[in-house]
Amino acid sequence: MGRVEGKVALVTGGSSGIGKGCAETLAREGATVVITDIQDDKGPAVVAGITAAGGKAEYLHHDVTSEDEWIAVVAEIDRRHGRLDILVNNAGIGVGSPSITTMTLADWRRQQAINVEGVFLGIKHGLLLMRKAGNGGSIINMSSVAGLKGSPTLAAYSATKGAVRLLTKAVALECAQVKDGVRVNSVHPGIIETPIWEGIMPSAPGSNTPPDLDAISTMAVPIGVKGLPADIANGVLWLASEESRYVTGAELVIDGGLSVR
Repeated sequence: MGRVEGKVALVTGGSSGIGKGCAETLAREGATVVITDIQDDKGPAVVAGITAAGGKAEYLHHDVTSEDEWIAVVAEIDRRHGRLDILVNNAGIGVGSPSITTMTLADWRRQQAINVEGVFLGIKHGLLLMRKAGNGGSIINMSSVAGLKGSPTLAAYSATKGAVRLLTKAVALECAQVKDGVRVNSVHPGIIETPIWEGIMPSAPGSNTPPDLDAISTMAVPIGVKGLPADIANGVLWLASEESRYVTGAELVIDGGLSVR
């Protein structure tokens, strides 16, 4: 316990899925967690659960595609806490398409705006507060196995996650060059039980049945099972803690062997 004690963490897209798991894990280990999202009906409940368990958490409405909202969120964290130690750029969406020829430009741009521009804005403004506080920090960008290998139905999503992978490495080198003490790494989940699959693999017309991740994992994942948000959160915790003090510009792949099959 206490692996990130006294640190201030910002987790985007923290109202559900992997973001929720990261927020709960970081809070359990001693961080004050600022959860941001556009899901205002779910975020306060996550905060309530964390505080009931003895942790510290806050919720702010936040559209990661808006630079004005990034400026406002970071300014509020500065006002309340005077520092930012951990930034988890987790907010993201996935929109599958049977073919790149049927992918709409609107869906392409929406994924780019959230998955890539949202991460860019988070780094840009989060890094400024980390440097102002002068305590170093850890930026953790949520990529995907889809950022390491292609998929015939996820070309646009893969493009965004591949961009996050290399953006991470470039910023890691920038931070190392200026010796600001900030480490920047990417995390690459495989098949994890989260709501994003409803966009990546929508139900058949007239059906509300979500994708059967257990059956998919049995066929596709070498160890034969799906992952859970806690599996990703544990990796994020390690990257956020001082245990990974010598790790920057790296890819932490958490996928049950999916990417090496």
